[in-house]
Amino acid sequence: MPPAPELPLLCPVCRNVLRPGGGAAPTLVCGGGHSFDAAKQGYFNFLVGKGTVFEADTADMVAARFDFLSAGHYRPLAEAVAAMAAPAVLEATSRHPVVLDAGTGTGHYLRALLDRVAVDRQDGDWAAAIGLDISKFALRRAARMNPEAVNVVADVWQPLPVADNAVDVVTVVFAPRNAPEFARVLRPGGRLVVVTPRPGHLAEVAGQAGMLGIEPGKDERLVASLGQHFAPVESRDLDLPLSLSPRDVANLAFMGPAGHHLDRAALGALEASLPERTAVSARFRISVFERIA
Repeated sequence: MPPAPELPLLCPVCRNVLRPGGGAAPTLVCGGGHSFDAAKQGYFNFLVGKGTVFEADTADMVAARFDFLSAGHYRPLAEAVAAMAAPAVLEATSRHPVVLDAGTGTGHYLRALLDRVAVDRQDGDWAAAIGLDISKFALRRAARMNPEAVNVVADVWQPLPVADNAVDVVTVVFAPRNAPEFARVLRPGGRLVVVTPRPGHLAEVAGQAGMLGIEPGKDERLVASLGQHFAPVESRDLDLPLSLSPRDVANLAFMGPAGHHLDRAALGALEASLPERTAVSARFRISVFERIA
């Protein structure tokens, strides 16, 4: 856990600043007397009151994503995101820049960014990192992947448990985008890095695997949804030709939003019917936005 002065976390109950507690076990406490103990897997749960109405990824969905990403299929995407997000960290005026990975999932993309910054930053300083996700099953994986980050279960559609003007870059990879909250927590000049799928993404298997299609006009809606708070800076299209095993295809289908509704038996039958390797095209757009002053 980063040193106390560098933690820009707020109590989800009273919005006072959170600091590490003094005990042996990892604990976060605020001036209002609220305390949050880390789960044994290393994450903190900030869902309070009624929690959230949104359906979190299940343990099986998270396991499928972990296996797929650990196989390296999307590693070039993780490296591209890191390359586009790193300048906001490396050029930050604060001594210890802060990264917020909203929808961190298993933590693979944040890991790539932290590794990139560690290589590029030569002065021995570090970047504090917050990994936020609604799924405790995802955070169990993320806490092991990124033990130096503070990994938090929270709802991105609620006020984020992060202080105003405290973050240098927000990364959002296939996750919801709360533009007003992202703008609030970013410092002036802070960057928002968003990854979205492009038309044709996974088209070779999407239909038969029951995955959700890419809606027309997705890019225009992204810019419009962020327009009151962010201005586009740059974007990059990335195409990855993949050669997937039947299990890779099943994991790919089950790890995304469609995994909440897919019939596991039907997915198993599809896996059994697939050839030894299936050629699949993954198509992404990485968009960088700057907070409007």
